[in-house]
Amino acid sequence: MKILHISAECYPMAKVGGLGDVVGALPKYQSLQGMQSAVIVPMHRTAFLNSHHWNVVFKGEIKLGDTNVNYTIIKEADNSLGFELFCLDIFGLLDRDQVYGYSDDSLRFLAFQIATLNWLSSLSHPPDLLHLHDHHAGLIPFMIKYCFDFSKLIHLKTVFTIHNAAYQGWMDMALKNHLPHFDSWKTGLLLWNHQINSLACAVKCADSVTTVSPNYLKELTSKSYGLESLFQQEFHKCTGILNGIDEKVWSPETDEMIAKKYDVRHVDSGKTSNKNNLCNEFGLRADLPLIVFIGRLVYEKAADLLPAALLKAFTHFPNRFSCFVLGNGNPSIEQELIAIKTEFQDCYHAQITYDEKLSHRLYAGADFLLMPSRTEPCGLNQMYAMRYGTMPIVRNIGGLKDTVVDLNNENGFGICFDHLLEDEIVNAIARALDFYKAKKQLIAVRKSMMNINHSWHKSTNEYLDIYHSIL
Repeated sequence: MKILHISAECYPMAKVGGLGDVVGALPKYQSLQGMQSAVIVPMHRTAFLNSHHWNVVFKGEIKLGDTNVNYTIIKEADNSLGFELFCLDIFGLLDRDQVYGYSDDSLRFLAFQIATLNWLSSLSHPPDLLHLHDHHAGLIPFMIKYCFDFSKLIHLKTVFTIHNAAYQGWMDMALKNHLPHFDSWKTGLLLWNHQINSLACAVKCADSVTTVSPNYLKELTSKSYGLESLFQQEFHKCTGILNGIDEKVWSPETDEMIAKKYDVRHVDSGKTSNKNNLCNEFGLRADLPLIVFIGRLVYEKAADLLPAALLKAFTHFPNRFSCFVLGNGNPSIEQELIAIKTEFQDCYHAQITYDEKLSHRLYAGADFLLMPSRTEPCGLNQMYAMRYGTMPIVRNIGGLKDTVVDLNNENGFGICFDHLLEDEIVNAIARALDFYKAKKQLIAVRKSMMNINHSWHKSTNEYLDIYHSIL
């Protein structure tokens, strides 16, 4: 079976969040199970692009409105990721340093999708199936079925995975004229509330739709930013499949980014060494439990509640814990988090950046990971944390509810809370600090977490079942 994943991100070529991690791991595990899995992404100007060898495999031309546009497709020469990686370049549109954040993003990703299908139409042996990720590839099922230029691909099946339904790819109606020609009476499939909505279009037109956790699929039928009725209507072709993690990348036994490697037998000494290394470097007290937040400082992650909640916790529990925040996002949240350091210098640090290596060090050295998210379609951070023996403190939402069992339940290993309030976060921190005192229980729970199987093998088989069902 030949599968092509189409995405805006793929780690380590380009990563902004969990989407990049998933698209960088799932094809690798599919290839290990005998599938011919490949990925195509825009040719973002990243460090990975500049540090690897590439071969030009195709040059073509598409029409965007009244303009002819040339594109080039290159392939990573050494197959270093365990699957074929293609990058598509369009001068002036896709040759950018950042993945997102440009005023012409709608046009950029529309051009990417059209050029990808143009290339696939030229192949004598196209893939059996396209696996599309988020709204950046959401118009592809419509174009395959209804755009005359791609009639050769009409039998090509599509699976559309929703990583975050908050981002729907709304487009100005004027961009409809940039699509290859189709019967105008099909226009309604593109629209939601009289505007082009790429995610809604994909849910209507894809052969199968998946979300990145079962609980998130349930939530979308009642809270999906205006698409509730659509998910209720199309629920029959939707499946929730929990993301996995790449256990070769996220393993304390082999991780070259951490100060001291360790396995489940030596989790206590291993985490202590990594914690001491972190605290010595950043001026934190290593004798206190270390709570970390790793992620984007945005509304969806409830980062706006973080400064006040941490200040309240430091006030209520003086000299009882240290905290490290790693992430960037909303500038006002960044400034509030930086300001805390002036008052609590020896037990608090905020690093306002995205740093892959430092995140590995934090998972290895921390005692607790805080995730108070407003929405969390799957969440990978809590699974990374558990892999390193770090207990998650999470809100019962989305994939967090699917993956973290509260300590109060039999075989529980996490701290969960229901309501998005500062006091709920503070109370959860209080529970963590109390549990930290029970050293034997803490070590036992750490070992239990590290033995949980969050690998991609199970999820890969679930996707394979979906592929077979539509083929």
